[in-house]
Amino acid sequence: MTLAVGTQAPEFALLDQNREQVSSDSLRGSRSLVVFIPFPFTGHCDNEGCQLRDGLDDLNDLDAKVVVITTHALPTNAKWASENGFSFPVLADYWPHGEVTQRYGAFNEATGSANRVTYVLDADGIIQDVIATDSLLTPREYGLYNQSLIKI
Repeated sequence: MTLAVGTQAPEFALLDQNREQVSSDSLRGSRSLVVFIPFPFTGHCDNEGCQLRDGLDDLNDLDAKVVVITTHALPTNAKWASENGFSFPVLADYWPHGEVTQRYGAFNEATGSANRVTYVLDADGIIQDVIATDSLLTPREYGLYNQSLIKI
């Protein structure tokens, strides 16, 4: 079950593809997208990541930070980020497996991966919008990110 709009986003501290710790505290002061990706190196996840990469200037103009979280190991995320030219943090929620993803209500018990869920946070870390799909095979619409961030 996804978290409700108007609630405080859970705290986290995870390693990114460069082995640097990124925490929820580092998102404070800016609007943020916390993007859960089920499976790196798959068509939909690759496309969603590349849309974020290609739209990063627009998101920066909206004073928005982006983090992507997967339940995959750091080396997998590092290779995925490198091959796709992702400059935003790709965080490994691998061990304990999916702990942060579970706190965000985005863990898929059947697959052991994240569901396709994005939380749009305000500068105080309050959830302002949830962009999700009902199926792992249905990508999120990138345009919804800009629309949601503009409203904050």
